[in-house]
Amino acid sequence: MITVVPVELTDAALAAEVLDGLALVEDGLRDAARAQQSLLAETAGYLIDAGGKRFRATLVLLAAQFGNARDERVVPAAVAIELTHLATLYHDDVMDEAAVRRGHPSANSRWDNTVAILTGDFLFARASAILAGLGADAIRIQAATFAQLVSGQIAETVGPAPGSDPLVHYLQVVTDKTASLIATAGRFGAMFSGAPDGVAARIAPACEALGVAWQLSDDILDIASESAESGKTPGTDLREGVLTLPMLHALRSASPADARLVELLGSGELTDAALHAEALALLRAHPAMDMARADLRHWAMLARDEILALPDVPVRAAFEALCAFVVERTG
Repeated sequence: MITVVPVELTDAALAAEVLDGLALVEDGLRDAARAQQSLLAETAGYLIDAGGKRFRATLVLLAAQFGNARDERVVPAAVAIELTHLATLYHDDVMDEAAVRRGHPSANSRWDNTVAILTGDFLFARASAILAGLGADAIRIQAATFAQLVSGQIAETVGPAPGSDPLVHYLQVVTDKTASLIATAGRFGAMFSGAPDGVAARIAPACEALGVAWQLSDDILDIASESAESGKTPGTDLREGVLTLPMLHALRSASPADARLVELLGSGELTDAALHAEALALLRAHPAMDMARADLRHWAMLARDEILALPDVPVRAAFEALCAFVVERTG
């Protein structure tokens, strides 16, 4: 069995094709990062060289297996999707004032905010140039996706409107900011491989639901993991005052027994080690964790229902395994 992030592909031919495609994606990313200006060439390749799961590119390649996966348009589409994602990371780190990305100093901390923003802009432009070669539909879909992504980021920045449900608001932010590009990854794979009619219509919502589920599982792991399994120090969101799914469920409680937890969650950043440890312990033991896991299972099941309606070819099992994995990774 060969592991292709984040599941093992038991079909050797499928695994080999996806791995070959990912190697071509890496070549395409490095080619796209080339620039005449030496600093821009260095900064554009910075996060590419730092590695990453290439989850979105992998989804393009997997979805393409429903058609002709060797269509010459598939790899450029995967490169464009991954470039778009990378560009958002440069901008996110500026907005979050992040010091570290993928185990290395973030671009904004190594250089400065201006350089990081312009590098993100450059990668967006490179993605658009690639998509222009794939036709007007590719540009239109990418533009709509990017508008949705930015809308989600703005919604996260301003917060829920007065009187609205913060939990509903949060799930919409996740759908727009994170899952929209994952949905387009699946759609592009089906589109550019010439998959049968209806496949793109199902794979896009399946990948969107999978994207929501993936973010919710990250939320749960950030609280529940006893080590850095989630890729972050446990309780990072709690420490930074970022309200995620388990916290939002806990904040709905009106029980006097939860007053201390609600007080801690409402206090903003929990940088004090003792208070952070207290809040983390209370949250881990709270029914909000089970509520969050139920939400996660719901979104994973939505994805699986769409996937089960797709043609029964080897790659369908890989998508089913992804749905199972996103739930199982939280224990």
